[in-house]
Amino acid sequence: MSESLLLTHLEHHIATLVINRPAKQNSLSPELAALLLTNLQNLARNEQVRVVVIRGAGDRAFCAGYDIGSLPIAETSEAGADQNSVNPLEDMMEAVRTFPFPVIAMLNGHAFGAGCELSVCCDIRIGAGDIRIGMPPAKLGLVYPWTGLRRFIAAIGLASTRRLFYSARAVQGAQLEKMGLVDILVPRSEIEAVTHQMAADIAANAPLALRGTKRVLNLIQQSTPMSPEAIAEAESLTIASFASQDLKEGQKAFLEKRRPVFEGK
Repeated sequence: MSESLLLTHLEHHIATLVINRPAKQNSLSPELAALLLTNLQNLARNEQVRVVVIRGAGDRAFCAGYDIGSLPIAETSEAGADQNSVNPLEDMMEAVRTFPFPVIAMLNGHAFGAGCELSVCCDIRIGAGDIRIGMPPAKLGLVYPWTGLRRFIAAIGLASTRRLFYSARAVQGAQLEKMGLVDILVPRSEIEAVTHQMAADIAANAPLALRGTKRVLNLIQQSTPMSPEAIAEAESLTIASFASQDLKEGQKAFLEKRRPVFEGK
C-alpha cells in the first residue's frame, strides 16, 4: 500500500516521481518522505537517469506541505532534545538538493510549507499560471528549521525569503517569477508539455557535463568564498571533461551536423 503513495516512471533518461496523495492534497508524511528518499537514492545509482521530474498527482496540489499531525512537537525545551533523531523529511530535502543530476519541480498545483521547500530544493521550477505558493509556519507558531531557511536563501535570495516567511501570505501570478519561486510560469494547459520538453532537452546532453555542472554549482552554494578543497574539486571536474569520450562525441556530432549520442564516459 505504501508504494502507491509514490508513483515512479523512467523513460528516455527522464525519471518522474509523482506524489500520490490527491485526497490529502499530496501532503507529505514520514512514510512518504522516506519513500521519496529511497527512490532518489536508487535513481542516483541508475546510469540511465539524467534528469528527474517531481510532480503531484491530479491538478489541485503539487504538495500541500507536511501533515500537521506529524509535526514533531516536543514537550521539553532542553537543548538538543531530539537532535540525534532520524529525520526522513530533512534527509529527503537534502537528497533532492544534492541529487547528482538536474531535478525539475513541475508545479501543477499549490505548494505550501514543506511542499514549497521541496520545490525550492529542485534546480528548475515550472509552474501553472493559476497556482499559489506560501510558507505558513509563522501562522502556526513555528520557527522554521535553519537548514530549510538556508535552502530558501540559496534558491530565492534573502529578501524574498524574508517576505515569504514574515508575511506568511500566499504568492501567486507574476509575483511567483519576481520572487524566484517559479522559473517558468505557463498556462495550465501547457505545463506538462513545457516540463517534458525541458526534461528532454536536459536528458539529451552529456551526462558527465550535467553531473559535473550540478556538483560545481552545489560547491559554490556551500561556501562563499569557495574553500581550496572545493576549488580543487571543481577544477578537476572541468579537466576530466576535456578528456572524456562525451566531449569527443560532442565535437564530432557538431562537425557532422547530427545529434550526439552520449554514453557518460
